Amino acid sequence: MRIAIVHSLVLLLAGAGLAAPRPHVILLGRWRAAEATMESGEKQPFKVRDLFIDGKDREHTVGSMHEVTDRFFVIRRVLRVNDALQGESKDPQWIWRFSAWISVDRQTGRIALVSLPAFDYEASAVSWYRDYAAYCGPSDDGSKSYMVVAQMGSRKPVLRKEYSGPLCPAPKWDRTPSRVTFLAGGEKNSFVIHAHSADPQPDSPEEEGPQ
Repeated sequence: MRIAIVHSLVLLLAGAGLAAPRPHVILLGRWRAAEATMESGEKQPFKVRDLFIDGKDREHTVGSMHEVTDRFFVIRRVLRVNDALQGESKDPQWIWRFSAWISVDRQTGRIALVSLPAFDYEASAVSWYRDYAAYCGPSDDGSKSYMVVAQMGSRKPVLRKEYSGPLCPAPKWDRTPSRVTFLAGGEKNSFVIHAHSADPQPDSPEEEGPQ
């Protein structure tokens, strides 16, 4: 009798171990108006919505999500930051600040920061395609501008090319072949993207239009 009971318990525990993991409920809340404070002190209106995982408010986000795979998506976070100086006020002075991109794993509910080299929180406009992010960003001292293509999970950018001029609008992606076009420094710059590299591609006469 005792052997039968032990055998049943072993089967029960084994079945529990093989059971499918509980799916996570991941939702984005309603949009609401907000105002971000830039480094210059300028105010920029935007719309924020909260990211909920299993009913818990985990992050504040801005903009649209990008589905990378059927398991992962990326979205931009915004933060509530205390702007009070030490000794200035006993109460926090909360302001909104734009922040990094994050990835969300639908299977585990895990949130992770996405590494984007030379990404400027205030000025870089990202365009996503698959697991590639294309944008313009500054050097650390702000003296140079770069066209950048970063791939999730890779330390080294697929593309990092210097140009003269301010940061560019969000680049445009095309497929077959995977190609990204930057309007940077007053010029169009197109690159065919491979797994770990990028090749410059001159505009064709058809793309340039009649002279």
